[in-house]
Amino acid sequence: MSDSKTSRSLIIALAALVIAMGFGGWMLGTASPRSPYPSEASPEAGFARDMQTHHQQAVQLSMIIRDNSTNEAVRSFAYDIALTQQQQSGQMYAWLELWGLPQSGESMTWMNDLLTEDSSHASHGTPTSKEAHTMASMGMATQEQIKALTAARGTEADRQFLTLMIAHHKGGVEMAQAYLDRGRDPMVRTFAQKIVMTQEAEISALTQLLDQLD
Repeated sequence: MSDSKTSRSLIIALAALVIAMGFGGWMLGTASPRSPYPSEASPEAGFARDMQTHHQQAVQLSMIIRDNSTNEAVRSFAYDIALTQQQQSGQMYAWLELWGLPQSGESMTWMNDLLTEDSSHASHGTPTSKEAHTMASMGMATQEQIKALTAARGTEADRQFLTLMIAHHKGGVEMAQAYLDRGRDPMVRTFAQKIVMTQEAEISALTQLLDQLD
């Protein structure tokens, strides 16, 4: 057998082994009441779900400005954000699958202590409702802000995007730090530390781009 065929066979065998191990671990985790995997109410599960939602909006905002902006620096930065956060969203999706947990759940319950009292007493359907407060705590853009960004062009579009993304990243850093204060899973902690480090660096770069706009 040639070297290339041997290598290909080894790769296929290793891939099959990884899949089998992953499936076996998932089965053990879901079948055993003493599962080593995080539970439904764990900070790991809440973080994976809420950060996916957070990342998905960053991708949305980034692709809007990539289509509408003529500023190559802004467009390039936005594309990098979209690629990175889409890949990270995939990682978190895979965690929840491995842990045997649903992809959706009530937002932010794992870090309720960071929410103000006003959010728990506000009436539904108002701008001060718990849902609205939760979204603001995550640095998420409102639907009105997304519509305004979609309609904007030129320097105004760049300014809106950079302003929204700075706030968005600050919310992401706060969420990652909240997990680090609560969670124990080594894999998820490493991931959260990476988010804090990279998004703080990107906040500085985004701020510089905003300052450079005419």
